[in-house]
Amino acid sequence: MPASQTSPPSPTTQLISVVLPCYNEEAVLGRTHDRIARALRPVEGVRYEVIYVDDGSADATWNLIRTFTRESPMVRAVRFSRNFGHQAACLGGLKEARGDAVVLLDADLQDPPEIIPEMVARWRQGWRVVSARRTARHGESVFKNLSAFAFYRILDRLSDHPVAFDTGDFRLLDREVVDLLTGLTDRELFLRGAVSWAGFPETAIEYQREPRAAGASKYTLPKMLALSRSAFLTGGSALPLRIPLGTGTAALAAAFVMALTRRGRPKALPLALFGAQSLAVGVVGEYLHAVLRQGQGRPSYVISERIRSTIPGAVLASVEEVA
Repeated sequence: MPASQTSPPSPTTQLISVVLPCYNEEAVLGRTHDRIARALRPVEGVRYEVIYVDDGSADATWNLIRTFTRESPMVRAVRFSRNFGHQAACLGGLKEARGDAVVLLDADLQDPPEIIPEMVARWRQGWRVVSARRTARHGESVFKNLSAFAFYRILDRLSDHPVAFDTGDFRLLDREVVDLLTGLTDRELFLRGAVSWAGFPETAIEYQREPRAAGASKYTLPKMLALSRSAFLTGGSALPLRIPLGTGTAALAAAFVMALTRRGRPKALPLALFGAQSLAVGVVGEYLHAVLRQGQGRPSYVISERIRSTIPGAVLASVEEVA
């Protein structure tokens, strides 16, 4: 066994939880459920449970999920009181999961559930994190492909720890990793950054990401920017805090050079100083906002309904439940 691995989990305690965050996915959810049911073929010593997390959908997503729970004893579900975002939905699913390992999977079929058994096989070999690495992103715009490519590489440069390239939230996490993540107190938890920060033994399975089976991407540009903000500000890097110092030093150096060589442009100096001050204030402001969010102590999400049983209609309402 490679030195980077640890002892395999006991074959007598292998329940695998598959968590699917959902937001307005009625157009594709039926196909997703069918493919998951076919993909989770029986493996000796392994049982599965599927947990749907409805992140405040405004369409028929929750009604479909309720139907799934009535049809299959392996399905459970929770519903948020409103849309709290993809990362909150992933975290909520991790907290609901009972498995010895948990697989995070989006519901739009861009990430193939058929590779879950291979993930489980790698986990049974002793890997604590099994990531799915995208080698291609079909059906996405040039901007989305370029921005995603740049995002992971810039994050890796800024981060204080290694970051897995081209790897989203589609991954298998051992119970030890799940317990660590769900025990963190971060209010704006960036899951893939937290997994990298934890440093557990990790391997990857490569695949080509397919176009969405139906519907439109829920990651609009504002949501992509919000995710990037969380990644850079709460992902563990101290480098942004040092930007004002470097910028101020560069501005002073530039001002000195301009004073010597560009005496006919007196407006350049105050403009450069203004830009440096604005950038410094902006960076500090972002960090203060992150501190405010953390200090408020508000929950990441609120659960309005939970289906724990496969008995028709067995919905436990708990509108004030938070996590």
